[in-house]
Amino acid sequence: MGKRYDDLQPDQIAFIGEQHLYFVGTAAPEGRVNLSPKGMDSLAVLSPSRILWLNLTGSGNETAAHLPLDPRITLMWCSFTTRPLILRAYGTARVVHRGDADWSALAPHLPDQPGARQIVDVAIDLVQSSCGFAVPFMNFVEDRLVLQKWATDKGPDGLRTYWDTRNRQSIDGLPTGIEANL
Repeated sequence: MGKRYDDLQPDQIAFIGEQHLYFVGTAAPEGRVNLSPKGMDSLAVLSPSRILWLNLTGSGNETAAHLPLDPRITLMWCSFTTRPLILRAYGTARVVHRGDADWSALAPHLPDQPGARQIVDVAIDLVQSSCGFAVPFMNFVEDRLVLQKWATDKGPDGLRTYWDTRNRQSIDGLPTGIEANL
């Protein structure tokens, strides 16, 4: 049932492009493991071994705190439609803040989303597929636009204030590096 690959195969890249939801898992050497659902138009497959995803403003900023301490990351997609499949991409990643030199080179690969606070640059070293036979069928209705509206209404200054007061530390008190965006 499960198969392993060194990198993403063409059919897997197409599968990723069809999904409306994916999950990101990270952990620092100590503390809590973080698993976050991600949606909207926030991911780009640059090559079979490289993915970028846009970390949008949220209530936490765990990934940005974890990756400088332990760059391991797992991305997961699962089909809720006719093709039963779970796909995981394992690798290492780095966080690129708006104030970092690489932001201007990476940002054009991703949509311009209000509230974008970091880009996560993932180097894939293993891909695993599994059956997904137990994943339920679900119908996609539409993306929620609440986060986009919230970020647009906040504006650049309001976002920087939010990052400064709410996104500087992880839930375990680890620094997120968000001050690069302030």
